[in-house]
Amino acid sequence: EVQLVESGGGLVQVGGSLRLSCAASGFRFDDYAIGWFRQAPGKEREGLGCISTADGSPSYTNAVKDRFTVSKDNAKSTVYLQMNNLQPDDTAVYYCAASRVYYYCLANEFNYWGQGTQVTVSS
Repeated sequence: EVQLVESGGGLVQVGGSLRLSCAASGFRFDDYAIGWFRQAPGKEREGLGCISTADGSPSYTNAVKDRFTVSKDNAKSTVYLQMNNLQPDDTAVYYCAASRVYYYCLANEFNYWGQGTQVTVSS
């Protein structure tokens, strides 16, 4: 059974940083790409960054480029999202998801989803 478990969310002040983790199990980690997404109340789910666990090359959407970084640890089957200079607009539920292939880091390209972790940025 494919499982993705996010952790590391919480309350942070404006300008602060958080690192989210996505622990994967139930599938061969190297065969999948992992993406990070977020959804704020009343908004559509938004892609942030995606990474191929095979070659480790991340891609980012314009929403968070230069502030967020995706990395991976194959030995731990874990993908991370480092978030810096957080702003109130970054408040959302953050999800990781898995797919065998992706092209644009869009939510509809991903099949398996974690339960999400809340990030709240206070001003």
